Amino acid sequence: VDTADKRTVSGTMTTQGGNLVITPASGPAVTVALGDVKAVRSQAEEDKHQMQLHGSLFENWAGGASLGLGLARGNSETTNLSTGFNATRAGEHDKILAYEASIYSSDRSMTNPTTANDIRGGAGYQHDIAGRMFGFVSGDWEYNGPQELDLRSIYSVGLGVHMIKKDTTDLDLLAGINYTKESYSTGVNRNLAGLTLGDVYMHKFGKSTVLNQDFYIYPDLTDTGNYRMAFDLAVVTQIHKWLGWQTTASDRYLSDPIPGTRSNDLILTTGINVSFGPH
Repeated sequence: VDTADKRTVSGTMTTQGGNLVITPASGPAVTVALGDVKAVRSQAEEDKHQMQLHGSLFENWAGGASLGLGLARGNSETTNLSTGFNATRAGEHDKILAYEASIYSSDRSMTNPTTANDIRGGAGYQHDIAGRMFGFVSGDWEYNGPQELDLRSIYSVGLGVHMIKKDTTDLDLLAGINYTKESYSTGVNRNLAGLTLGDVYMHKFGKSTVLNQDFYIYPDLTDTGNYRMAFDLAVVTQIHKWLGWQTTASDRYLSDPIPGTRSNDLILTTGINVSFGPH
């Protein structure tokens, strides 16, 4: 039991009028007014709470990774490879996130054998400020061969609000500014300032299925009227505590692609997921 005067008391609990009485394994009972009780946790929840408060940077991570591979040899010469990774370290008042998604596809019977080659990744940090409000910083990077994009880097900073924060559902809304740098193999280079607007959503369906979704729109302040969008969705159903089935969708849209390329790139993958961390 956490109290208003910042004490932590452990023991068997009973109520007595408007008080909570905690009887430890040894020593006298402690009486706490119900209005002064800030939190009640089981021993397992207390262990997790202490890990969030005092665990090192390399502890308390949870997430998963997936890999898909398809090959055809003979009359067809095709290769398809997809990867995915996500990890979260949630503390009492902060959170670190990281992700990666990629797809590679080639068909040797074609003049241009590489039909897809897209790698996306990023990391972010959130810290609670007051009440439901938090601050965030993030970095996102992308390489896209068919789009002739050597590297796109997006660096964002801003504020967010925990609209919903429950064990089964999380919804955060974010707003901030960003600096974007794009380098293309055609020689085109762009340096852009823009806004970062988006949401991050999580929902658990029962005990075995989790949906994670995030959506960002980046209105361009350097060249007003143009914008970029990023959408990611993942659904993981646990088969075993470390093994699951994952389906993901990752979409990127540009309102002003370089000549000869398309505005939209969508990655859809499904396959086995190997998870790590607390279950």
